Formats: sequence, C-alpha cells, structure tokens
Amino acid sequence: MKLSDFIYRGLVKKTSKDLQLAKSLYYSTESDLKFLSTLSLNKGSARTIMTSYYDALRSILEAISTLDGYKMYSHEAFTFYLKEKNEEVIAEKFDRLRKIRNSIVYYGKSISIDEVEEHTREIIKLIKQLKQKYIEQEMK
Repeated sequence: MKLSDFIYRGLVKKTSKDLQLAKSLYYSTESDLKFLSTLSLNKGSARTIMTSYYDALRSILEAISTLDGYKMYSHEAFTFYLKEKNEEVIAEKFDRLRKIRNSIVYYGKSISIDEVEEHTREIIKLIKQLKQKYIEQEMK
C-alpha cells in the first residue's frame, strides 16, 4: 500500500500547508508531554498512559503532515506517509505502536508497567527525532 491509496480512498486529503495548525498541534503536544511526565505509572494507569503517549506521537505526525499539506483521517496512513519521507524505521516503529494502542483501545488488551515504560521511552525518543528534523525549523 502507498499514501496515494489512502488519498484515493478519502482517508488522506491534500490541503495547503497550515503553519498555524502545525504550531497549535506542536504546542499542545508539548503541553501533553509535560503533563504526562507528572503522572504516576501503576497497574491502574498503565493503559491510559500508554494510549496518551501514543496520541502525543500521532499529534506530532499530524503537525508534520499539516506542514506538508496533508490532512490524515487514518492512523495507519501515517505509516505510509513516513515511508514516503524515507523514514522506514520510524514508520515501522509507529505502526507497531499503533497496533499496541489499537489492541488496548479496541480489544481490551492489558499492558504491563514494564511495557509502558519501554514504549513511552521509545515514543519520547521518536517525538524528539521528528521535532528536530521536521518541526523546529518551521517554528522559528
């Protein structure tokens, strides 16, 4: 599958670059990450913390795609969007995290504290890489 398949199916729309929306998404994500860092990770919070960190990653990807003039209506489309930007490794990591999130949200799968710790470290690292490469120069 390719990003163009998602465009054809109406799951991605080509739009004009929207710097203001990208900034809003960027700053919202920064605020969310700051809040998430204050939460206590325990058995009861693990599921919510995991999905919230995933949402922060998805939000950064939304900001980047907005800068490229795309509106995404499918989380899966971000995988192919990243591949088109020659970010194969990040695309595969995102897709794996997307599937973990979906299993939690849609199928009631539980997740351990250790898994959440591992995944959130990875998400924070991915967000940092993506911000440095695609967003921070645009925010100046």
